[in-house]
Amino acid sequence: MPVMETEDPLALERQVCFALAVASRSVIAVYRPLLEPLGLTHPQYLVLLALWQQSPRSGRELSDVLQLDPGTLSPLLKRLEAAGFVRRERDIRDERMLAVTLTEAGLALRDEALKIPPAVVSRLGLEISELEQLHASLTRVIAAARPAVD
Repeated sequence: MPVMETEDPLALERQVCFALAVASRSVIAVYRPLLEPLGLTHPQYLVLLALWQQSPRSGRELSDVLQLDPGTLSPLLKRLEAAGFVRRERDIRDERMLAVTLTEAGLALRDEALKIPPAVVSRLGLEISELEQLHASLTRVIAAARPAVD
């Protein structure tokens, strides 16, 4: 007897990984036209968000905060430096460490970026409370999955 699709534990539509992958691509697509005028990709925007929160930061700290491996972070930092938004320098206290600092242009870009969150909320058409609840749920998922991948 065939398994009903709604009862199939392998049904694509029931997979958390599928919903997360599609949601991620869809939300990043909402950001794309908002970031393009700033000359940023979504990953570069995430780096700048971390630096707008605290600058300078070490490369290792950025890697940890963004949950990116150094091999992924390094080209992002190089492109942001080439665009004039960050400066990468050896830490004077420890030459092995890379210090990433916002430039004046990187700091100034923050004022333009303040328009992005409300535009995203508007384009998604969801209530702030729904997005906050989603964020809390995703944060719990990330925490629950983290030990499995470390």
